[in-house]
Formats: sequence, structure tokens, C-alpha cells
Amino acid sequence: MQAELITRFKDITPEGGVIELVVWRVPRPVPPTAHGFKYRAAYVVGGVRVVGFDNERGKGDHCRVGGREKPYAFTSVEQLVEDFIAAVAAARGAT
Repeated sequence: MQAELITRFKDITPEGGVIELVVWRVPRPVPPTAHGFKYRAAYVVGGVRVVGFDNERGKGDHCRVGGREKPYAFTSVEQLVEDFIAAVAAARGAT
């Protein structure tokens, strides 16, 4: 099995920020993760990543919000999308 694109979304905010999310189903987990997905999600403003979620090889699932990196507990693609949207909304000042 090759990697299969699950979802891809990209939008430009009225302020010029870029919101992008890409998720693939992969034949083998990306070490050290145990799930079969590879993903990246980012909110970038003026060339600076404000919010980011990914599972980089060697690092595993993690997120960056406000310049701080922390582990991310991946449970499902649906939850990833919800968590990313919430983090972007918080960074944009939405309630």
C-alpha cells in the first residue's frame, strides 16, 4: 500500500494568514508513533508559524502554539482537525 491522501485543506484568512492541513494514511506508522497517519497542519502569519501540528519522524506527535512545542495526543483524524481549528481560532482571538 502506498500513502493515501485523506484530506487536504488550505485557506487564506482576510488578514493574509495561511491555514493548511494535510493528512495521509500511511502503510506503516511514522516512528515513534503507533498510528497509521502522517499529518501536518499549520497556521502561518507573515511567514511565521503561529500554530503547527505534525508527527515528524523521530519526534512523534507534537504541536507548536505560541512558540512553544509540546507532545500532542493523537486519537483520530477528526479530533486532530477539531484541535487544530480550536488552536487557530484561539490564536486569531476568536471565542
